Amino acid sequence: MTLQNKLPQFSKLMPKKPHSAHKTLERHVVLVSPQIHWNTGNIGRTCLATGAFLHLIKPLGFSLDTREVKRAGLDYWNKVKLRVWDDFEKFEKTMAPKDGEVVLLTKKGAKPFWSMPSSKKLFLIFGSETRGLPKSILLQYKEFTYHIPITREIRSLNLSTAAGIALYESLRHFPIKNFWVRQ
Repeated sequence: MTLQNKLPQFSKLMPKKPHSAHKTLERHVVLVSPQIHWNTGNIGRTCLATGAFLHLIKPLGFSLDTREVKRAGLDYWNKVKLRVWDDFEKFEKTMAPKDGEVVLLTKKGAKPFWSMPSSKKLFLIFGSETRGLPKSILLQYKEFTYHIPITREIRSLNLSTAAGIALYESLRHFPIKNFWVRQ
């Protein structure tokens, strides 16, 4: 049995009594054809830290059963709210994101990431580490492309770094308790 088959049903992943900021707040990190297991593991850990869902769109450049993915996510990997999709169309049809809920992160995005919407429900969509997002997705959501500014010294940010930056920026306007700090 693969790790994917061991995952709980998506509907069972939502906490029964969420923190007040999470009652209506939903963040979904969507990785389209990720290729590097370390990035996916790190992004999974960040999703768990923020209460976000992680969606992986096939094909994947690695097996979810590899120990490297689990090591990158440390001992938290089995707690990640993970869903694996056969293709983007199935993801889109099932999750049905509305206008104002889709953010495509790409280095050539039209707007800076700090201007992305602050909707209660948001899908942060990233492409693979080497190819980026497919043109079909970029064309479909061309009005919803955002970038994280970088200098000409590099081609792009690491995928897990970009996902962390965008995810936390998307949560900036919502009070989320840090459970490691006494109130």
